[in-house]
Order: sequence, then C-alpha cells, then structure tokens
Amino acid sequence: MNKGLLVVYAGASGVGKGTIMKRLLAENPNIRLSVSATTRAPREGEQDGREYYFVTREEFEKLIAEDGFLEHAEYVGNCYGTPKAPVFKMLDEGLDVFLEIELKGFLQIKKAYPECVSIFIVPPSFEELQARLRGRGTESPEVIAERLKTAQEELSHHHLFDYVVVNDDVDRAAKEVLSIISAIKTEKE
Repeated sequence: MNKGLLVVYAGASGVGKGTIMKRLLAENPNIRLSVSATTRAPREGEQDGREYYFVTREEFEKLIAEDGFLEHAEYVGNCYGTPKAPVFKMLDEGLDVFLEIELKGFLQIKKAYPECVSIFIVPPSFEELQARLRGRGTESPEVIAERLKTAQEELSHHHLFDYVVVNDDVDRAAKEVLSIISAIKTEKE
C-alpha cells in the first residue's frame, strides 16, 4: 500500500478553508482532515474530537514537552497544534491527510517534512475577506481587527506555498484542490 500524502492546507481566517474542506471530504473518500488540539473554548455546535481536541493550556504544554505535535503555535491568544500520532497512522494507512493550519504551523511542517504538499487558499479580494469575517458574527470587533491584521501578513507569504487557489467559487476551488492532489499522486506512481 502506498503511503498517503501529507498536505498542508492553509489560508487566512475567513477565506473559506472549511467550506472547501467539506466538499473535498464529500468528494474524495481517501482524504482525511487532521484534528488539531486547541486551548480556545468550543464554538456553538463544535464537539471535542470532531472539530478540535479542546484541551487546557497545561495539557497543551505537556504535549509540547513530549514532542507530541507536528506543529504548534499561539494565535489570537489561544494555542493550536497538530498531534503527531493520528496523522502518522492515517498516512501509513494510505490516506491523504490535510492539515488545516496557519502560516507559523506551515513553516514548522515545511522544515520538518519538506516532502509535504502545500496549498494556500486566498480570497478573491481583501475587501471580500473583511466582509466574510464580519458576516460570521462570532467574534468581537477587536478580534476581527486582529484577524484582519494577521490575514494581511499571511497573504503576503502565499509565494512560499507549492500551490495557491483562489476561492472565488467554492465548487471551482474544491475541484482545483482535488486536481492538484490527483496530479501529484499520479506523478508519484
């Protein structure tokens, strides 16, 4: 059995990564999304172990000390990290594992696992990104302002990624990501 692909899937907050990911998971049974650990509180409807592993800061720091993360970072006052064990298990099973992470995490992954495939999702415009973040209605104006500031910084690093996909249409963007994965897997055979 061939080993699965490790795919870093990133983009600024609000670009539609989650919406595209839902399409990818529905259309390709070989794709899995890694579940990250976070110290932030669950949002309405989120379940522990599904969207995130919700942990305390102490539990998070213990995993760091045990080298239990592929990557980890602090973002807008909360810690996020990708636990190693479940990702390696899925890759060994031949599944393609997507890590939905931010720029700092990507840089850690790229350094430790240069063979990973990296895909960066961008909005059609910065104005559209602002509208999407404000339209969520889940965060304070201060948090939105911080996310927009971080987004500007992240978007300026798109050139570090193997592929950049514009999310101007969810169906088109999802098809483009699936085409990238298919082409890479065909090339490796």
